[in-house]
Parts: sequence; C-alpha cells; structure tokens
Amino acid sequence: MTNDFNHTTVLLEETVDMLHVKPNGIYVDATLGGSGHSKYLLSKLSIKGHLYCFDQDQTAIHNAKKELKPFIQKGQVTFIKDNFRNLKQALLAYGVTEIDGILYDLGVSSPQLDQRERGFSYKKDAPLDMRMNQEAKLSAYHVVNHYDYHDLVRLFFKYGEDKFSKQVARNIEKARQIKPIETTTELVDIIKASKPAKELKKKGHPAKQLFQAIRIEVNDELGAADESIQQALEMLAVDGYISVITFHSLEDRLVKQLFKDVSTVDVPKGLPFIPEGMKPQFELVNKKPILPQPKELENNNRSHSAKLRVARRIWK
Repeated sequence: MTNDFNHTTVLLEETVDMLHVKPNGIYVDATLGGSGHSKYLLSKLSIKGHLYCFDQDQTAIHNAKKELKPFIQKGQVTFIKDNFRNLKQALLAYGVTEIDGILYDLGVSSPQLDQRERGFSYKKDAPLDMRMNQEAKLSAYHVVNHYDYHDLVRLFFKYGEDKFSKQVARNIEKARQIKPIETTTELVDIIKASKPAKELKKKGHPAKQLFQAIRIEVNDELGAADESIQQALEMLAVDGYISVITFHSLEDRLVKQLFKDVSTVDVPKGLPFIPEGMKPQFELVNKKPILPQPKELENNNRSHSAKLRVARRIWK
C-alpha cells in the first residue's frame, strides 16, 4: 500500500472562517481526511484552544500526525479513530459536553480514491472494497456478490439515481452465477454492457453513479451523517457554528433538511408575535450554499460539485 497522502482541501478558508473561530474554543473536525481544514483551524487557536479530529481511516490519522506535529506538541489536538456517528459518546469520553464549532467534509478524500487497492475508483483496476474503515466487515465485494436483485435495484435507484438500475442489477446477477465479481474493472464492464450506446457517449463515466451508490451502502454514509450532524447540533454552544461540505444531491438534501428543521418553527395562526421560547434555536448563516470560486474550480477538479452550508446556534 502506498504511503502517499496527497489531498487538496476543498473550500478550505470558507469552511473554517465561517466558524468564526474563538481562540480559546473547543472545536471538532468530524472528517479529518487530508487534515487541511484541521491545520488551518488550529492556526487560529491559542494554546488554550483545542481541536478534536475524527477519522476511521488509520492512514489519514497517521498522515495527520506528521502534518499537525507542531500543534500536537503544544497539546492542542486529539485524534479519535472512530466513525463520526459516535460523535457525542466519543467526545464525552474526553469530558467534552459542549463545543464551539464543528466542520464536516463529507466527500471521500483524494488519497482513498487515489489508492488503487482501496477499490473506490471506477478508473483503476482493484479488488472490490470501498471500506473507509478497513476493519469493517461489509465491503463492495459482499454487496455486489451477495445482495439479491431487489436490494441491488433499491440501492442503485436510491443512492445512485441511475435509470438503468434494473438492467445493471440483472446483469450482475447473471455474471455472478458464472463466477464471483471480484474487481472494479469487472463491475465497470458489466455496467457498460447494461447501458445503451447512446448513454455511454454522454459526458461523465457510466459507472460513476453506481460506484457512488455502492460506496454509500458499504459505509452507511447518509445514515452516519444524519446521526452525527444531529448530535453536533445538540452539542453546539450558544453562538457556535457548524459548517458542512457536501458533494452530491443526496448529501446536500439531507443537510438542507436537518438545518431547516432546527431553524424554523411552526407558529400557530393569529399570534401577533413569536414568544421567546418558540423561536428557533438555530439560524441559517447562508440561505443558499456557498460554492467554490473560479480559481479553486480551475485548480481542483474535485471541488466542482462541492456545496457548503453553515448554521449558528442562537440560544439553548
């Protein structure tokens, strides 16, 4: 396995600056990844400030320990190897009951995509894997070779929004009756064979949406994000901020709805004003998502689908 961990952080300054970092505050990077956001956030903290970094990928933590060494030596950072869906429980273990800010970068980090053997990429031949936590039991191999036709169709439609889901699922079923589907290339070939020539000529890789669907299923990405963000909102202190970067419509829809739920209230008709206790506890910092600037789009191809949403706690 390669030890290189090259990663260009998306919406770096926007995501951290929108947290309005308090020098002595307690902050969380729920998705450490290439540690770009963490490094920039730590540069804004005083010696009394602290950052807790979550990642379930040991490679990411190993790299961050080198990147963030000066801050580690000052005792300003703590690494937590865990799924961010366990946010509250993991922080409580360190005596943290309230936080001043938290950020999420929900995309798969570049090194995970670039490491061929991880099996995330439809462009590189590798064993079917796609586990963010390499100690997890469920892998892409299991999904592709053991999910029945109906379950495959369900996840391809739900997470991949692919209109050829039924054809792909049927052809996967046929192929694995002959031999197990073991590699990303084998799966890509089946996907391509399941789509009409006109579809294959369209812009974008024909396997992109279906690989995304399998990756989301393997890592329960949407379920984990939903649980984690709800816990984060609960733990935020008054005047605390939460920044979330999403990379596809399913993630963005989830975050948009979670933020809407906590920033709006149903007010009975006829009330001349909203009583203090009925006012929402959060406010949306940006009604529309913040998008990468042209320069970033030019320099980092993976930033093209990124959207940033931010919310602030008003009262508790």
